Amino acid sequence: PSQGSYFFAGTLLLLCFVAAKGCPKICHCSDRSGMVVQCTSRNLENIPANLPRDTVVLLLSSNRIRHIPKEAFADLQRLRELDLSHNLLESVDDDSFLGVLDSLRTLDLSNNQLSGLPRGTFAKLHARIRLSNNPWHCECSLQEVLRELRLDPETVNEVSCHTSVQEEYVGQPVIQVLDSGINFCNFHHKTTDVAMFVAMFCWFFMVTAYIVYYIKHNQEDARRHMEYLKSLPSTSHISKDYDTAS
Repeated sequence: PSQGSYFFAGTLLLLCFVAAKGCPKICHCSDRSGMVVQCTSRNLENIPANLPRDTVVLLLSSNRIRHIPKEAFADLQRLRELDLSHNLLESVDDDSFLGVLDSLRTLDLSNNQLSGLPRGTFAKLHARIRLSNNPWHCECSLQEVLRELRLDPETVNEVSCHTSVQEEYVGQPVIQVLDSGINFCNFHHKTTDVAMFVAMFCWFFMVTAYIVYYIKHNQEDARRHMEYLKSLPSTSHISKDYDTAS
């Protein structure tokens, strides 16, 4: 074999060694058309550390992951596909996808336990996102989040209201409810207005009750004072007694 063949083989072995060294032991990594890291059904409770920096596809479905921390994928700047479906996800931090905002093209968060998301979760993220089959609570903040993302059109009708600020929308697809002209943020404002009205009414009632009590208390004191004055000997009676004594 030529010297060039040895050089090529050595380079290939070195690349394979580096790739294998950077792959978490619990996962399987392959580099056929970009680094694919396969961590499906590994009973993971957290996102693996030390993922290869050149990861293009990261498959983490069917695990027990409950939370995505801030900047969880910040080192994976070539990441294009991320599958976190069929986990136990309950929360996602703001800036969880910082570092992959421009590169990520597909994000699957379906079949988890998400009921809401922070408003900045998907800010500036260009990926097409799957959010189907989660127990979503339909209210103002969810409406604001949905305005910032691109839902996968194939699963958009599977993003439904599990609970809602208005019971009548439970079980309905969120997008259909919003398309009908419903604004959950208006419900939020109305609820706040009612709460403020009740608080002001209670305050007014307490002030009124105090004023009534104060007036009655003063009237009682005044009555007692008048009775006391009446009980005192009058000045004319005192004058007569003085003249008699003289």
